[in-house]
Amino acid sequence: MINREDMLELTRRMTPSRTCFDRIAGAYIDHNGEEDETFNIHFGKLSDSEKTVNLELARAVLLSKTNEQLKEYTFQEKVKGKDSIWRLLQAIVECGLKNDALMEVLYEQIADGYPVEHDFSIFVFHGVYDVPLKAQDKERLDESEEIYNFIVCTVSPLKGEYEPDKPAFGFLYPAFSERSGDRNKINVFHRNPSEPEKGLLYKFLGER
Repeated sequence: MINREDMLELTRRMTPSRTCFDRIAGAYIDHNGEEDETFNIHFGKLSDSEKTVNLELARAVLLSKTNEQLKEYTFQEKVKGKDSIWRLLQAIVECGLKNDALMEVLYEQIADGYPVEHDFSIFVFHGVYDVPLKAQDKERLDESEEIYNFIVCTVSPLKGEYEPDKPAFGFLYPAFSERSGDRNKINVFHRNPSEPEKGLLYKFLGER
């Protein structure tokens, strides 16, 4: 189960003036599932308005209905092979989105698992959160408990030319559980949980 307070703690570091994101990359996919255009840029180089728009996409995933729209899943051993998405996600987190070849593989995998008849975007945010220690009275201490290195991904239909609408699918990896990263788990978002994106769930977790 996801603790909503964990998600709220993360999103408090997702404002234009106080963002934990250092990089954003993405791709625009046409209705045939073909890549149209990609980008990969330091988040600090975006204008204030661009930061605001993009942060809203990432926050939409984490601020969704916890354990309903946003659920925690565990990667089973059967999906941890050499060429698995599990290993791909770890490599992307470790390189901080700076390996375009790895990003291309992720875009291809998502596009393959999301066969829709409209154009859509895939945005990936890399963040680093210096998780502060908390005293027993829940007051924050100056010391760090952990450096949480993570990515947030959003998959959104386009409402205009290169203009993403609200995310239909997304994820947070590694999962943020008990104020700590867990690389064996992933938090997955579906805008409509009654009609989950089964193709993408299968891609990532080997289950429908």
